[in-house]
Amino acid sequence: MTLDERRRHLPLATRAALASVGVAGFLLILKGYASWSTGSVAMLGSLADTGLDLLASLVTLYGVRLAATPADDDHRFGHGKAEALAALFQVALISISSAGIAWRAIERFSEPVTAADAGFGILVSLVAIAVTFGLLSYQRSIVRRTGSVAIHADNVHYQSDVLLNCAVIAALVIEQYAGVRGADPVFGIAIALWLAWGAFKASSNAIDQLMDKEWPDAQRAAFLDVAAREPGLRGIHDFRTRRSGTHDFAQFHMEVDPRISVADAHDLVEGVEANLKRAFPKVEVLIHLDPEGHVDTDNPLVETDVTPHWFGKRV
Repeated sequence: MTLDERRRHLPLATRAALASVGVAGFLLILKGYASWSTGSVAMLGSLADTGLDLLASLVTLYGVRLAATPADDDHRFGHGKAEALAALFQVALISISSAGIAWRAIERFSEPVTAADAGFGILVSLVAIAVTFGLLSYQRSIVRRTGSVAIHADNVHYQSDVLLNCAVIAALVIEQYAGVRGADPVFGIAIALWLAWGAFKASSNAIDQLMDKEWPDAQRAAFLDVAAREPGLRGIHDFRTRRSGTHDFAQFHMEVDPRISVADAHDLVEGVEANLKRAFPKVEVLIHLDPEGHVDTDNPLVETDVTPHWFGKRV
C-alpha cells in the first residue's frame, strides 16, 4: 500500500478507532455502576479490563494517526516504535490492575457475603457482549477496506472481551442462583491471571520491536525466495530484518558478476527491488551491491562469508 493509499484510508481507520474509544467509554460507565451495585469481584475484573480497553483504544487511535506521519529529519525510519513504548506503558497498568483484582478476590474468600443483584450484573454483561459484537463487525469491515494492522489488532483484543463478559455471567449465575459460595472470587482470580498473561504477551511483542528482533524464519525465507528470482543475481549475504510498529525493514548485500558495468548492476538492483515491492509492498528495502567473491574485512559488523545464500538458511 502506497503512502497516498494510506492517507486515503486514514479517515476510515480513524473512525474505527474512534468507535472503539466510544464503546470502551460507554462500557466503562456501565460496568462501573454495575460493579458498585453488585459487589462482584468478577465484575470488578471486567471493569478493570474495560478501563484498559479504553486506554488501548486511545493508543490505537494515536497509532493510526502516527502511521500516516512520514519520516522526518530526526526520525529517518519513521515513528513506529512509539507504539511499542505505549504498549509497555499499558503493560504496567495491566499488571497493577491484575494484582489488585487478585488481592481483592483473595479477601472475598474470608467474607461471608456473596455478590448482590446478580440479575443486573448479568444484564450489563449481555449489553456489553451485544455492543462489542457490533464493534467487531464494524472493525472487520474497515480492516477489509484498509488493511489497517492497528485496527486488526484492536479487533482481536475485543474478541477476547466477549469471553471475559461470558465469564462474569457464569460467576454471577453459579454464586447467586446455584448457591455455590466462592465462585465469584474464583472467577475474579481467573480474570486476574488472564490479564497478567495478556500483559506478558504484550510486553514480549513490544520488547521484540524495541530490540529489533528478526522476522520469523518463514517470512525471511519467503522474502529471500522472491529476491532470488532475478536473473543475474549471484548470491545474497548479511540479510537483516526488523519491525517498527506497522513498518518492516530489510537490508542485505547482493552479489553480481564483477565484470558487468555499473549500469547493468544498477538494473539488476532495480529488478530485485521491483520484485520485492510487488510481493512485499509494506517493506522498506535497502540493498548494498557487492561483486561476487568480495570479502569485507574492514567492517567487523559485516559477515565475511560470501558463499551464495538463498532461502531456507540464516543469512
